[in-house]
Amino acid sequence: MHGTESPSLWVQRWAHLIAPGGSVLDVACGRGRHMRYLASLDHPVTGVDRSADALASLQGVGTTVLADIENGPWPLPGQRFDAVVVTNYLWRALMPTLLDSLAEGGVLIYETFAAGNETVGKPSRPDFLLQPGELLRHCAGLRVVAYEDGFLSAPDRFVQRVVAVRESATREAPARHLLQR
Repeated sequence: MHGTESPSLWVQRWAHLIAPGGSVLDVACGRGRHMRYLASLDHPVTGVDRSADALASLQGVGTTVLADIENGPWPLPGQRFDAVVVTNYLWRALMPTLLDSLAEGGVLIYETFAAGNETVGKPSRPDFLLQPGELLRHCAGLRVVAYEDGFLSAPDRFVQRVVAVRESATREAPARHLLQR
């Protein structure tokens, strides 16, 4: 069933950057594959999605918020999280809000489809495909820890993905986690 597959390898690879016990926001969380994974690492998780059916499957995992974030107001105004996770979702108008949702020392883990994907499948509309370097431009002002833009197989897809940290005033919080694995 869509949304119940294993967590993204990108999310798994970089989850160690989230402060121990740090709060996580999973945007367009679906059935919560990343919420479940991050909750298993002892992070309090909040998931936002527009599907009541998908969110119903997450009882007991964390906090869920039913909201149409493309056509309605942001449901978590002013709230900050130690990590914001987004996979397979792009709504450009929301990007400033997502970045504003990062606490000092917070980590953005973002992975979605990129230009070129139209040659191998869906999504194929430019509205849903990142342009070259687009995630890097959105992350201006954050410390980019990792960035990839290219082709992945099984399933075939073009993606961009980034991990970026909102550095704290002391710069100590993110630095102590960057190289630990």
